[in-house]
Amino acid sequence: MTENAWTRWPSREALGRDGAARSRRLIGWVVRLLVIGMLLWGAYDSTHVHGWGVAGAVAGVLLTAFVAWAFWRATLAHRLLPSMALIAVLVGIAVVGQAADFTTVALVIWCGCAISALERLPLAAALPVTAVSLGAFAVMNDDAWLTTAVTAAGLALAGYTLRLDAEARGNAQRLLAQERAAREAEAESAALAERARIAREIHDVLAHSLSAQLVHLEAARLLIERGADREQILERVVAARGMARDGLAETRQALSALRGDLTPLEDFLAQLVETTADAEVTITGERRGLPAEASQAVRRVAQEALTNVRKHAPGAKVRLRLDYGEHQVTLGVRDSGGSPGELTAAGAGYGLLGMRERAELLGGSLEAGPDEEGFVVTLKVPV
Repeated sequence: MTENAWTRWPSREALGRDGAARSRRLIGWVVRLLVIGMLLWGAYDSTHVHGWGVAGAVAGVLLTAFVAWAFWRATLAHRLLPSMALIAVLVGIAVVGQAADFTTVALVIWCGCAISALERLPLAAALPVTAVSLGAFAVMNDDAWLTTAVTAAGLALAGYTLRLDAEARGNAQRLLAQERAAREAEAESAALAERARIAREIHDVLAHSLSAQLVHLEAARLLIERGADREQILERVVAARGMARDGLAETRQALSALRGDLTPLEDFLAQLVETTADAEVTITGERRGLPAEASQAVRRVAQEALTNVRKHAPGAKVRLRLDYGEHQVTLGVRDSGGSPGELTAAGAGYGLLGMRERAELLGGSLEAGPDEEGFVVTLKVPV
């Protein structure tokens, strides 16, 4: 059956004490002690009870306290039948107390049942219990009928107010738990994204640098086996050393990027073209700082594009163009074409696929292909 306002229980967060302020818990204990004190006073104050009768009255008060505690636990577990049975026992104790001329005790129990039912039970079950309890209170109370009516209305209003207050506290508790779970999930997601970013940076540097070194060292080994001239062998070794030096520099740059300590993008591109013969860079648009991921993507694509030019078209003229648009930054790398180099067959390690994946992770795009003269790589990254 679909729950509605009449059959829905107050939430467990509302019925429990978790999340309640220390002052609120203190007030709750003061109220409980006050009720027990009133019950004990009602038992002792009865002039017709003496000797063992007093002990029996105190035992009845303790029984009432135990049943009330059991009712609290049953409602906390949302168990309707045990809850109704226990509150019926409390009403029965009040009836017995009234019959034994413990009027004060009976009135306190009836008032407590009315308030507790409205606070802790579904409304469909709470209203009959409240009606019976307040009806018995009105019949047995000695005050004027107007005073009794006002008191009964006040008790009903107090019980419903406590219910609304408990529900508000329960909702706040659930929202707080959801917010904590969302923060934990966000932190975990951020940590996973950061690990993935570090893995990409390490892969880009090591795969690109080590694969190039491996090509030169393998060439040097073959030259040694064939008895080639010393100069030829030395040329390959020197090239491998240069690759290792460049790889170390790239590693430092990657570590700087991970720490958020990057040189300006324009300075990086200027330094990059200085290491490539017949290359130049042009920057257009309003220069501004880019997010670390976008800046690193531009740097990696520029590096890889120049490496591909050296491998596939050595000696070609290279033109880099960086354009700062309103909503995106665009990097274009264009070469004039040339004869295939000795490293054309070597794996790129990172290559066009890696460049395209890096762009797509940022919501951008990468296009690469031949044009009328040579090869063009165009990267677009939103910023």
